[in-house]
Amino acid sequence: MTDFSSENPMIAAGLRTVEIEADAVAALQHRIGREFLAACKLMIACQGRVIVTGMGKSGHIGKKIAATFASTGTPAFFVHPGEASHGDLGMITEQDVVIAISSSGGSTEVITLLPLLKRLGTPLIAMTGNLDSPLAQQSDTHLDISVSSEACPLGLAPTSSTTVTLVMGDALAVALLEARGFTAEDFAFSHPGGTLGRKLLLKVEDIMHSGDAIPRVLLSTPITDALIEMSQKGLGFTTVCDPQGALLGVLTDGDLRRGLDQKIDIYSAVSGDLMTTEPLNINSHTLAAEALNLMENRKITSLIISDNSTVIGVLHLHDILKAGVV
Repeated sequence: MTDFSSENPMIAAGLRTVEIEADAVAALQHRIGREFLAACKLMIACQGRVIVTGMGKSGHIGKKIAATFASTGTPAFFVHPGEASHGDLGMITEQDVVIAISSSGGSTEVITLLPLLKRLGTPLIAMTGNLDSPLAQQSDTHLDISVSSEACPLGLAPTSSTTVTLVMGDALAVALLEARGFTAEDFAFSHPGGTLGRKLLLKVEDIMHSGDAIPRVLLSTPITDALIEMSQKGLGFTTVCDPQGALLGVLTDGDLRRGLDQKIDIYSAVSGDLMTTEPLNINSHTLAAEALNLMENRKITSLIISDNSTVIGVLHLHDILKAGVV
């Protein structure tokens, strides 16, 4: 039997790692102060981009931090410090702000860039674990990402330090997000391919059936002809309108069943005899997600889209599902 108790050395190592890294992150609470505020102000005032750079594991963390900035309202990208010395420094301008990450504060590839950044006049935010390091000393503001120990028992593999760096980056991103008044809709615009983006951006006008695809009959249309219209349009219902296109009612499969139960002669009946009056309808600017909620709450599968009582489209539950809103 597998031993999942804390006596198992692998379980014990995992628990120890979590505890060490949790303690390292908790220590950050006392470092969110004047220097953090200065870093935020530099980025808020930035007229260009926030450029994140770092070597090795710091670089990997830096890429994630830059991605988080970019998706939360702070334009940013990552530049590899080694590549910067071989041409990519041209990506950086005096309008930008650079965040340089180095746990030791002495990464050669990063330090090499400092005189060039000074010459450009680009503000520099340092994230290091050594206040006395060259990187920290030459920065405009310094964020302390020091840790008392790495979770790695050898003290070699960056573990606690990379976690702390990542959290500090998230703290900056969230502080800037709130300062800019960044909204869920703003977030959706940078994530149009995701479910959240579709929920917050997709409107019924983008996916509704319009024009000749709208099932439409008149009050005087025989039920037999209305059935043909419903079958041809394949939505399980038809709108009932006046000659000008104004909505008068809706005729559904359910209306037909109820008519048969009442022994109505469907061969002589017209659409106006069986339709449901005052059907639920919405405007074309309604979010598809709101339309879905409405369908679920009313336990219906279709909605009519109208503009000043004139039918301009119809929407079926399958249209919303096909669009990937859920």
